Amino acid sequence: MNRQQQATLTISGEAAVQLPLLVSTHGSDCLDIRSLGARTGCFAYDSGFTSTAGCKSGISFVDSAQGQLLYRGYPVEQLAERCNFLEVAYLLRHGELPNAGQLTGFRAAIARHAPVHEQMVKFYEGFRRDARPMAVMVGVVGALSAFHHEAADVSDAAQRTLSFHRIVARMPTIVAMAHKYSIGQPFMRPRPDLDYSNNFLYMMFATPRQEYRPNPVLASALDRLLTVYADYGQDAATATVRMAGSSGANPFACVSAAIACLSGPAHGGASEACLAMLEEIGDAARATRFVTLVRERDGGGGAGLPGFGQRVFRQHDPRVNVMRQACDDVLRELGLEQSRLFKLARTIERIALEDPYCVEQQLQPTVDFYGSLIQKALGIPPSMFACTLALARTAGWMAQWEEMLSDPEYRIARPRQLYNGVARRGLTTLVQS
Repeated sequence: MNRQQQATLTISGEAAVQLPLLVSTHGSDCLDIRSLGARTGCFAYDSGFTSTAGCKSGISFVDSAQGQLLYRGYPVEQLAERCNFLEVAYLLRHGELPNAGQLTGFRAAIARHAPVHEQMVKFYEGFRRDARPMAVMVGVVGALSAFHHEAADVSDAAQRTLSFHRIVARMPTIVAMAHKYSIGQPFMRPRPDLDYSNNFLYMMFATPRQEYRPNPVLASALDRLLTVYADYGQDAATATVRMAGSSGANPFACVSAAIACLSGPAHGGASEACLAMLEEIGDAARATRFVTLVRERDGGGGAGLPGFGQRVFRQHDPRVNVMRQACDDVLRELGLEQSRLFKLARTIERIALEDPYCVEQQLQPTVDFYGSLIQKALGIPPSMFACTLALARTAGWMAQWEEMLSDPEYRIARPRQLYNGVARRGLTTLVQS
């Protein structure tokens, strides 16, 4: 298909309209309907935007048919095995992996900006101890806008770079502080001698009375988890970043809006729901209960079974093998392979991969299944699982935000609607109070 090809739209009784076809590097080409309203008086209707491209992006590509997830052209599974998360964060923003000098400078910038303002520490005290961590995250990340007024100048490239460094650096600190606050332990300040993933584990689990010893196996597993979650095309939260950012909003406000979107159970709640299902089953002796749950909740395609069945990928999710290996590494390192919950998980994993009904309905374990096990083994509470996802996704969100601002076709978002309310009517009588 060449770039000159066009589609012809014919509306009964109207002249035919030629609409150009835009060619993509991978995936489906797009029918350019930007002039549709002006030329025909009609708009396209697409509830959920499942057949509508709202932007042009070169950051990540999800190929549901072929089972690919690419970051700037690189397969995510290769990046997870050969690169660390900060290298991937740099790649998402700049388009290329960093050389040694660039990586050193980027790491230094992240380490420099990891601490939060002292007044931000006091901000947590305004929340109840039992507040949902994602609700705390929405408030705290949004409050960064009040600490960095200069970030509102989104036309300044230097400010955009500074905002990227600040938010990527501080997300582990903010997430860990939300955890520490919820359990009544003192906050642990980030350490400049630790890398990104080890710093997060340190701030989450260290205490002033204990020496923290980094575990390279656990840090590596966490790093791979962050990498495979770093970006996922134009999902709901990413689209929220672009929608909010299209108004010129402060980048911290945009990320806060994305976190709010991710907090919905249909978006960021799968890992927590998957673990809850495992706890409901109980132990390996009741693993056959899983098959019953499959048939009760499935309804075709795994619609009601968290952690099983692909909603996007039609065949294989390339992230699954990476996460399975990371899960194996963590359980082996911590000696948890025979503990009740993880033994159950392995039994259910085998059933899902071998049971004829599960195979027929493509109800194999997803990244959320293995992500829930990894985080549980690390000691991250289920209520924090979505926070870890938000931490990982922030690098992608900020890259998407900046890409939008640099697009020459950038404009404020203005989706149309199909109005189906009451037709115009006059006010004939006044309602007397």
